[in-house]
Amino acid sequence: MSEEPQSVLPSFLILAVIAVAAACVTIARGGIRGDAVALRKTARMAVLTTILQAGHFLEEATTGLNLRLPELFGAAPLTMEFFVTVNVVALVIWLVSAWALARGSSGVLFPLWFLGVACVANAVIHPALSAATGGYFPGLITSPVVGAAGFFLLRSLARITQRSGPVSGDS
Repeated sequence: MSEEPQSVLPSFLILAVIAVAAACVTIARGGIRGDAVALRKTARMAVLTTILQAGHFLEEATTGLNLRLPELFGAAPLTMEFFVTVNVVALVIWLVSAWALARGSSGVLFPLWFLGVACVANAVIHPALSAATGGYFPGLITSPVVGAAGFFLLRSLARITQRSGPVSGDS
């Protein structure tokens, strides 16, 4: 295996687990059942969470997450260009999803569930990696903040997708 795909593998595996969790929640919760006010409130929470995630990404980028994470798995570092591109694309997707949610689109729920799950995962993964490596691990300082924002976003998403009773076909 060449170094490039191998260096992306650790990040890809972590993101794949988060994506599967987000997909399961998206499917289980179904579409939007909240009113326009609740949708706007959730969209604002998604924007705030995205902004905080941007700060978390900045900490990761300036402290070498692209080098340290692959290193833990014996892989070559991720290039800064790749790391920045993936993160900026994700931030844009989340902001566009928040905008679309405020306008009533339920087709954007998966990216927002992904954002919430990823933020909560950050609050667990970064401290765990710091403990495992015996010191600071890139992203540690902002991970509790994005974790809390992720929790509140998940709670808000759950409220706007909450089933009010049996849906046709349910028993």
